[in-house]
Amino acid sequence: MTANAPAPRPTPRPRSDFRAFRAISTRWADNDVYGHVNNVVYYSWFDTAVNAHLIEAGALDIHTGGVIGLVVETQCHYYAPLAFPQTVWAGVRVAHLGSSSVRYEVGLFADGAETTAAHGHFVHVYVDRETRRPVPLPAALKHTLETLR
Repeated sequence: MTANAPAPRPTPRPRSDFRAFRAISTRWADNDVYGHVNNVVYYSWFDTAVNAHLIEAGALDIHTGGVIGLVVETQCHYYAPLAFPQTVWAGVRVAHLGSSSVRYEVGLFADGAETTAAHGHFVHVYVDRETRRPVPLPAALKHTLETLR
């Protein structure tokens, strides 16, 4: 590949690339005028899948915890439409674990599908709730994140 050549387009990923899964029911309001789920909804599903997993694992307290995650980067690739009514499965994995940041990869699967209808990533930088300055990942959060690698 030359310096000016575009990077190859990503391809759908298999379920085996992901470590934890969550069922998400589409809603009537998710569909746009074109009859499929609007792209902005996919990002809310990314957030829901990751944060619900962390909350349920006891690794993140969104109401009173001293540490919160701020999204600093996000991207999504789309391969097949999703629409209401449909169950979507969100698969999550941790691709990179830094001292205060995490790169999550999320795959969205139509119910029963073996490859992603869409997948992408986002990066959380964990910061002090009050100062908004980066802090080291708390032990419980780091342990939960390790299980998603």
